[in-house]
Amino acid sequence: MPRTRVTFDSAGIEIAGHLYVPDTAAPGPRPAIVVGHPGSGVKEQTAGLYAGRLAEQGFVALAFDSAFQGESGGLPRGLEDPAHRVEDLKAAVSFLTTRYEVDADRIGALGICASGGYVLTATGGDHRIKAVATVSGVDIARQFRLGADGTQNPAVFQGMLDAAAQARTAAARGAEPAVLPIFPETAEQAAFAGEHGADGFDYYCTPRGAHERSAKFFVWDSVDRMAAFDAFQAVPLIGDRPLLQIVGTRAVTSWMAVDVHQRATGPKELRWIEGASHVDLYDKKEYVDPAVAELTDFFTAGLGAGK
Repeated sequence: MPRTRVTFDSAGIEIAGHLYVPDTAAPGPRPAIVVGHPGSGVKEQTAGLYAGRLAEQGFVALAFDSAFQGESGGLPRGLEDPAHRVEDLKAAVSFLTTRYEVDADRIGALGICASGGYVLTATGGDHRIKAVATVSGVDIARQFRLGADGTQNPAVFQGMLDAAAQARTAAARGAEPAVLPIFPETAEQAAFAGEHGADGFDYYCTPRGAHERSAKFFVWDSVDRMAAFDAFQAVPLIGDRPLLQIVGTRAVTSWMAVDVHQRATGPKELRWIEGASHVDLYDKKEYVDPAVAELTDFFTAGLGAGK
């Protein structure tokens, strides 16, 4: 699917994106979808895959690099700032409202992994988003606090907060910002973290999905910025706007989608992709195909037909 490189402003930081526009004729402006990437990901990975697939279904789709990541601006590199990630999504909506190809009254949002949490917060506060969907959605702050499966010893995160505090002090004294690697050096080491860790390594650190601009680390400032963030607090504010969550039956993170489903007060769907893990839904055709079919039906109903 053809794409165009675009840029837009998010709270003073230039954001780099890829705009996917269907190459078929349309009688007027089309519905559009903002697509957010996972933590440490970039627009050329799973976000771009889903944006391209949705454009094939007749939607204008925008995948972009969040601030401090990929080709977008912002320092330090590798900062995961939940508040700014939410702002980036709202800025992406603002950008789409300026495009002649887009019907500004028919804009939706899709978040994958960490962006699955951020789009919920963005949608809760931005009524321009008419429908919201997630794929393997998580609240990255919950994942850090509680672990991917929700059973992490609280002492683990307290230790990370200690390290974050020490890093801030070191930076104040002139040291280079320290970083928290997301993945170990080898697949064997990743396997010690269980299937979820091994899957993440296989996607981000091998030719399967690796990209040179995917940082694969967070600066330590990210940890204390995430400490008190709650992506799910805004779910009731989504109100009567439709919500779709797509999760794999083998995803250890699926408990978070169940939590969101219980909090939602309006039209809501929780769709399970049989046999898929959290990361399988990033790129494996046998799982992406049914996910895209679900998303197409959902956004067609919520935003109007794309084709």
